[in-house]
Amino acid sequence: MSRYRDPLTEDLFDWEPKVSIGYQPEVMGRGAMDNKIARLIGRAMRDARHTRGLDRDQLAVRMSQYLGRTVSVDMLNKWSSEAAEGHRIPLDAFVALIEATQAMELTGFVPGEFGLTVIEDKYARLIEAQLLRQHIEEMNARLDRLDPRGLSRR
Repeated sequence: MSRYRDPLTEDLFDWEPKVSIGYQPEVMGRGAMDNKIARLIGRAMRDARHTRGLDRDQLAVRMSQYLGRTVSVDMLNKWSSEAAEGHRIPLDAFVALIEATQAMELTGFVPGEFGLTVIEDKYARLIEAQLLRQHIEEMNARLDRLDPRGLSRR
């Protein structure tokens, strides 16, 4: 007898912790850097349309307000097109895009290129505490090696 599965209820065993911020590698894909960036921009704009109801016109207005200069839909189209050579998004516009779309996943791109990870502030203290615990354990182990009777610890 098959059991009815509620499609709206998430499976607890499917949950995976997500500490770092960024898109999965398959979103960016392979190839030249400018193509990866164009794919990420396109994904952020699609996600903004689906999850926040923001079309490219609205994104252009929000980015223009953030930057204090005009950003057009044509510019957004070129920045998200892999075929539009010579039309790459400036860094300040990339920041404005993150603000407009609220696609914090974009913040993980540049650090990810260097093997680094972006995390939310709320996790930084937990990580620091764990690093301190590990350091204390290492120091205690060094003390024990210096004084095999364990007299160095109080």
